[in-house]
Amino acid sequence: MSKKSHSENQNLELDLKSDTLQTEKNTDYKIHSEDPSNHLNSYYSKWFLEYASYVILERAVPHALDGLKPVQRRILHSLKELDDGRYNKAANVIGHTMKYHPHGDASICDAMVQVGQKDLMLDTQGNWGNIYTGDSSAAPRYIEVRLSKFALEVAFNAKTTNWLASYDGRSKEPETLPIKFPLLLAQGAEGIAVGLSCKILPHNFNELIDACISALRNEPFELYPDFVTGGEVDISEYNDGKRGGKVKVRAKIQSRKKNLLAITELPYGKTTSSLIDSILSANDKGKIKISRVEDNTSNNVEILVYLSPGSDAEKITQALYAFTDCELSISSNICVINNDKPQFLSATELLKISSIRTKSLLKDEFQIKLNELEEKWHLSSLEKIFIEEKIYRKIESVRTWEGVLKTINTNLKPFEKKLKRPIIQDDIIKLLEIKIKRISKYDSLKAEELLIDLEKQLAQTQKNLKNLTRCAVAWYKDLKNSYGKYFDRKTKLDSFDRVIAEEVVVSNETLYVNREEGFAGYAMKKDEAVCKCSTLSDILSINEFGNLIVKKISGKAYFGRKNIHIDLFNRKNPNENNYCMIYRSGKSGSVYAKHFTIGGITRDKEYILTKGEPNSKIFYLGEYKAADKNPPKVKINLRPSPRLRKLDILIDFNKYALRGRNSGGNIVTKHSIRNVILVRNPKT
Repeated sequence: MSKKSHSENQNLELDLKSDTLQTEKNTDYKIHSEDPSNHLNSYYSKWFLEYASYVILERAVPHALDGLKPVQRRILHSLKELDDGRYNKAANVIGHTMKYHPHGDASICDAMVQVGQKDLMLDTQGNWGNIYTGDSSAAPRYIEVRLSKFALEVAFNAKTTNWLASYDGRSKEPETLPIKFPLLLAQGAEGIAVGLSCKILPHNFNELIDACISALRNEPFELYPDFVTGGEVDISEYNDGKRGGKVKVRAKIQSRKKNLLAITELPYGKTTSSLIDSILSANDKGKIKISRVEDNTSNNVEILVYLSPGSDAEKITQALYAFTDCELSISSNICVINNDKPQFLSATELLKISSIRTKSLLKDEFQIKLNELEEKWHLSSLEKIFIEEKIYRKIESVRTWEGVLKTINTNLKPFEKKLKRPIIQDDIIKLLEIKIKRISKYDSLKAEELLIDLEKQLAQTQKNLKNLTRCAVAWYKDLKNSYGKYFDRKTKLDSFDRVIAEEVVVSNETLYVNREEGFAGYAMKKDEAVCKCSTLSDILSINEFGNLIVKKISGKAYFGRKNIHIDLFNRKNPNENNYCMIYRSGKSGSVYAKHFTIGGITRDKEYILTKGEPNSKIFYLGEYKAADKNPPKVKINLRPSPRLRKLDILIDFNKYALRGRNSGGNIVTKHSIRNVILVRNPKT
């Protein structure tokens, strides 16, 4: 086919494609012009999905293999490129990292400070902030950083790294770092993406290494969090870090004097400033009663809490756990990038991924070393043959380069059986690069010793490849021996019961009541005082008509008119008290004696203690402690009647069975009552 006809065919194909595209464009316009919202929705759906995927994969969620977010990985890679054993100004590291991270210097600086404060991968110098007080670091131009010895040992190997082009295509950056350690579980991580979040709690260095060894040996193991701020942790609901699992963390509180408490360790995620703010807030709300708080924190945490005179130190300690950030609940959500997509894992699964990858990386390193040793042995053997057999002299009369190569190749052929692979042209070129001075001083004995040493290394490397698990275990043990002494467990594993707020809150308010109008609360200071209470108390009210209601206390609330009984109510133990009641059912009905317990109730719901007839009336209502088992006796005085001979009835509630609040009671009379008199007070 001629060039002209070929060109015409190409033009024809382009014209056809253009016509097709124009037709599709017109059709597309026609469809979308009928309903523009469909067109926009399709674009927004696509754009949002792309944005969400980018944020999840490239910014917020760490990778399962090396435990790093992209910005952290790029910081470590930049530090490796800058590494010369000396400290680098943080500002210079940030500038170098911007070659790889297209999101500005602020995010790089924040990420570097966070990694530096974990004191594992970075060796820092200067003011890098205070994890206890929450103070920020100095400006990047004042602080310095370099890779720690630990990071240099476990995180880098250019030969086992998969390299990608940077965002501008000018440089190469690692897809993941070849880290031979469960870094993500050691440092922890937190990130918020689009529709997805990640919360991984930090664990102890030595415990992670022991768990990796157990995982490689297929032995059972358990992992529990360990926080750099110390404190105590309840791991009963940790659930191996799975989504939905949680831990309770507490500050360490010591009683130093009669009226002095000292907080010496913080709960994870809190600083001394935020903790003191929560204590002062609880004091202002009347939930705890303290005199003042002092912060003496420097290298170690020390918050002094001075109590008010007469305060119970143990009760205030429990109140601090109940009403302040001295006790927190932290949820775990291990979400990582695995196989190019987000995946929810347990701590055990994440550690097994790390231990298997460590074994795989060691295999790659041994294989690379084996190839290098074999190549070195091959070239050393060739060199020995080349010099000892004086093959170099046989090229003195050869005039062409091709002739030289052919002559050497021909003379080496008889010795090829002694080698581990065939001789190639590159091998011959390397032989020709040997200097005459080196040939003249060649020592056959040293060459033979070198070959023997290489053969020993080859044998050991091959042995390592056949025993990868043993090598990985030994590698972990060496790592623990080198660095484990710096990472003792700081957080005490404990199991502590939930503090019931109502039991430890300070009762510094007074309950007042206006019985006729039916109002009660702690702000009604001109009305009748009932008892001491707190701002968390529940109030039980029973009026003359037999209506019972329980409400949370407030400044002033309506409980019902003609209130005959109002008191604090223990929702946690509703059967703490028993009740005795004499009432008339309806306007002229029978009179009943009722011995009952209240039981569980719902706040703000009204309950009827009588039979529910209109105009029912309570003549007597008494209570006594259930533990005392000492119900009262009352005397019912009846109104005189022509046929009525006995005008009083003695009621001993001890003879009446104890029933629930919904029971109607027992009929004691059908006559009209004048009054009810208490004969014997119950011992309360």
